[in-house]
Formats: sequence, structure tokens, C-alpha cells
Amino acid sequence: MWHELAMAFCLMLVIEGIMPFLAPHRWRNMVLLLGEVDDNTMRYIGLGSMLTGTALLYLIN
Repeated sequence: MWHELAMAFCLMLVIEGIMPFLAPHRWRNMVLLLGEVDDNTMRYIGLGSMLTGTALLYLIN
């Protein structure tokens, strides 16, 4: 199980690094815009992301 978790973490790092590598200016602007989002909206975005990821994992398996 730890091996799969480490592989998933490594893949997450690869995916997270795509945008800063391909379009650093756009990525920087996106990060600046995220700084202006209020906490409740950020929580809803995080919840939506977790639910989407969970649903996709369920569908894949």
C-alpha cells in the first residue's frame, strides 16, 4: 500500500508541475487570483475537488 501511495504522490507532483512549466505567467496570475478568494469559497472548491476525486476513484475501481 505504501508503494502505491508514494507513486500517487509522485504523479500528483508531476501533474502539479505541468502548468508552472508550460505557462509560468498564467500560473502566477492564477495563484494571485486565488489569494483574493474568500475562505468559504475555497472550502467549497476543496470539497468539490475531493468529491470529484473520490467519485473518479470509485469509477476506475
